[in-house]
Amino acid sequence: MFLGTHMQKLDDKGRLILPAKFREELSPGLVLTRGQENCLTLFPTTEFEAEHARIQNAPKTNKEARDYQRVFLSAAFADQPDKQGRITVPNILRQYASLTREVAVIGMGNRVEIWDAPTWEDYLVGAQQAFAEREEEVIPGVI
Repeated sequence: MFLGTHMQKLDDKGRLILPAKFREELSPGLVLTRGQENCLTLFPTTEFEAEHARIQNAPKTNKEARDYQRVFLSAAFADQPDKQGRITVPNILRQYASLTREVAVIGMGNRVEIWDAPTWEDYLVGAQQAFAEREEEVIPGVI
């Protein structure tokens, strides 16, 4: 399970050293793609395959489903961490997420999100306040 927030740096070649706690689970391979809120989503290959299967089950006649598939899959890149635990973040994804040198790597249970660090901090301020003020159930049985 991927947990926590890890502040990392991109090098000049667009490589990211994965947090040590994430490396073992990602060592067999991973897929990096666009996420929502202009972050990147990183899946272990097996999780990406499961996500892909769910997406493929969407009705082909639904325009929103097709649009989502196009955006999600057109920038998906398979990779495998090198011996130092680094992955390369392709330029198209760095641009999408407005990544600068400082990034936040966020554990999301079965996946990881990669945010530009200042963007993450701004997002978190608003999200934490909304979380603290939540009055109705958002996730049934949880919150």
